[in-house]
Amino acid sequence: MGLPHLALILSVVPHCVLGAITVYSAQATHVGLPAYDPATLIPPPAPTNVMTSIPVKLQNSGTAGLSIKQKGSFIGFSIEMSVCNQVLGSNSTLIQVPFLNLMANIQQRAGSVMVRVGGNTQESAKLVDSLPNGRILSKDLENVTGTTKTPPLEYTLDLIYLMRNISNFVNVHWFAGIPWFETQPFDLSIVPAANNILGDYLLGIQAGNEPDMYYLHDHRPATYGPYDYLGEFSDLLSQIVFGADPTGRARKLLIGPSTTSFNWSLEQVWNTGFVDKYSANLAFLAAEKYPNDNCQARFGNLAQAIPPQNVLHTYLNHTAILQFLQPYLNTTRYAQAKKKPFLMFETNTASCGGFPGVSDSFTAALWGIDYSLQLAHSNFSGAMFHVGGQNVYYNPFTSPPMNESFFHRWSVGPIYYSALIMVEALGPSNNSQELDLPIPGISEFTPVYGIYENGVPKRVAIVNYMDDPNGAHDVDAVISLANRDGTKTTPSSVRVKYLAASSVVQKGNYTWAGQTFGSFFESNGRPMGEKDIKTVACDSESRTCTVNVPAPGFALVFLSEDAETESSGKVSTTFATTARTKLRNTATMNLAALATSNGN
Repeated sequence: MGLPHLALILSVVPHCVLGAITVYSAQATHVGLPAYDPATLIPPPAPTNVMTSIPVKLQNSGTAGLSIKQKGSFIGFSIEMSVCNQVLGSNSTLIQVPFLNLMANIQQRAGSVMVRVGGNTQESAKLVDSLPNGRILSKDLENVTGTTKTPPLEYTLDLIYLMRNISNFVNVHWFAGIPWFETQPFDLSIVPAANNILGDYLLGIQAGNEPDMYYLHDHRPATYGPYDYLGEFSDLLSQIVFGADPTGRARKLLIGPSTTSFNWSLEQVWNTGFVDKYSANLAFLAAEKYPNDNCQARFGNLAQAIPPQNVLHTYLNHTAILQFLQPYLNTTRYAQAKKKPFLMFETNTASCGGFPGVSDSFTAALWGIDYSLQLAHSNFSGAMFHVGGQNVYYNPFTSPPMNESFFHRWSVGPIYYSALIMVEALGPSNNSQELDLPIPGISEFTPVYGIYENGVPKRVAIVNYMDDPNGAHDVDAVISLANRDGTKTTPSSVRVKYLAASSVVQKGNYTWAGQTFGSFFESNGRPMGEKDIKTVACDSESRTCTVNVPAPGFALVFLSEDAETESSGKVSTTFATTARTKLRNTATMNLAALATSNGN
């Protein structure tokens, strides 16, 4: 295929100042795009009789229950293929600069970033020679299928060149996917395209997306099961040798089964002998799962939809996450025995776009941190937060509608803060091990994790899900370090970064160590504000360090200066957003008037 096209970065103009956002009640109806819904919910009442002084006793060696060694790039992003032209760029020479900056923030701390382009829309994606007006992607909205009304796609090779050019600027490594709706023959166009153009930046190729749900979308009979999928995987390998993979590299990068456990369990797939039979072809094992769904509200009967207020509390306790992941613990053990990394390949707060007031509030940021750390503790090898465009609530980041990109910046969602914080919690050593600390008497509202390297505690992560502006439910984590013989090694002080907001239902303007990505339409992908890292002095007599965590809030405690320096990473290369993308027919008006006008 030759070398990738030379990428030229064009960017957006500085944002205008928006007027104040009104806080709406949970009953208000938003008629605009879901990604910018300002409505907030009512925080749940703070619980009673919870432990607010938590003893965190850490040992420098011999700690049982640590996870497998994890990479700092544990959390990645899954971008629905139908919106990748909004998120990645218009074509291979017009890259979205805020996306580069958002990825650069992760790379600075982890060294690399995982990004998947796929989802339901990959299943009918056709590679074509060209599209009108030089587009890289086209959706057929007249022929949508399935319960989620998925449109067939056409795309050009320039989409793959776009991905490669992004990797030339930021160390992004990619997952792609083979369409699986038609198998006789498979459309294997994506295989040589991704393999040849992305080269070593291609991490894996998904072989089927949620195959246990195909019958729901009328793409398989109701009898379709794990052995049918096994047979189709065999057919794929038989077909891929004829021209699609002359070097043999791509057939070693496959990912499966990517099921949701809706209709089959993962154990049923393993019992077919899938992993043993195709071990040489499987680079990763994978599942896809959301803890809830909002599908009735988006695609079904609105009268049967779940009121977001009714589920808010389920995202504000640790027990719900443990229950959600418990069915996967057998598979993570199995994957280790088979020496295969196991990914949560697509996930977020709730499928079908998430819940307004939950997925786009501070609740999701706290939940995302706890969920990510629990995934690592449970021996997953990575997870991908899904990105869906302007019609969903759960996006880590959202580009403005294209007709508004001249005067609006991006919107960074709460789950992106979770991803960024997870990188700092794990650090760049690719050697961290996580432990959900089993502290007697601890409540489900205040999980605490220890992060270790070579058995030595490096960081402590503390979540406070409770909402109490009066401070009565602030938590004090009383941290101590000791050798196995009991001798204290607690340092004289620790450094602490806080994720802060006024309430669990706050939307936007959260701060991580004093910095923020703002609210709707305010981000160019760079953190704004001065960094603020607290130094907490430790008690020289008790040899303990008491770290206060507000209700609500999160604290990441660095137990040594090296631990904090490593997590902050190297100086990040970010990209300027001062050039205009529109150079003709650019009418102007007073920006203050624009900010407060009725509409845009």
